[in-house]
Amino acid sequence: MHRIPYNNGVVTYSFESFSSHPLQAHFSARHGGVSPYPWRSLNFSYSRGDDRSRVLENFARFCAALGQEPEHPVRTHQVHSANVARVGWKDAGSRQKDCDALISNAVALPLFLVFADCVPLILFDPVRHALGACHAGWRGTVEGIGPAALKAMAAEFGTDAADVHVGIGPSIGPESYEVGDEVIQMAAAKLPGGEKYFCRRNGEHANPYFDLWQANADQLIAGGVPRGNIEIAEIDTADNTDEFYSHRAEKGLCGLFGLLTWLEPR
Repeated sequence: MHRIPYNNGVVTYSFESFSSHPLQAHFSARHGGVSPYPWRSLNFSYSRGDDRSRVLENFARFCAALGQEPEHPVRTHQVHSANVARVGWKDAGSRQKDCDALISNAVALPLFLVFADCVPLILFDPVRHALGACHAGWRGTVEGIGPAALKAMAAEFGTDAADVHVGIGPSIGPESYEVGDEVIQMAAAKLPGGEKYFCRRNGEHANPYFDLWQANADQLIAGGVPRGNIEIAEIDTADNTDEFYSHRAEKGLCGLFGLLTWLEPR
């Protein structure tokens, strides 16, 4: 990924594979904000104890770095579901209820999601000029949020999965994400060949580690996305808390980083 510092102290990361497309997709690092410990510093959540005025200032700084107006992005009430909402300019500034993915073909409309270990998925269709952004925690992953967004894009915009390019963003990695029985059982029931996404590194009786990156990639490949069209950032948030928030590594004492993405004119 490209790491980009801005004059106001904000730092973003973006996918190399999207650089030749009419698309902007930026992940915030935790630099350039005003929030103190434990949120230090560009935190986008006030539900984790930070002051609302600081969160709003952080978001304004992030938007300013990217040349966006903070009143424009469409957000969601993320609930760890496989629910998808189509949005357009009429929804600018709104917060869509009970969904974890947004899809749009509205040029220049920014979509905004937040994370602190869960997997960000960006789906870009360069033929129909359409965009999807997903928040895939373990529940969203096993429920198929990525394929749900892909199907919604096909239904709404005529997207052919064979044209889609995917970015799997910074999130907890397969070396860090230790899980228990509930996750194992749900994955085994809902993911084809689900056992292959678990590795027991500390003996057969230890909890396994879940590879969310590959689980999401394989679901999209099964849905028709070419393997070569998928870029995995391979940035483990739990191992990079100097740059990103990690709920697991920081034991909940952290903020949320963001993804801001939009279509540029062709």
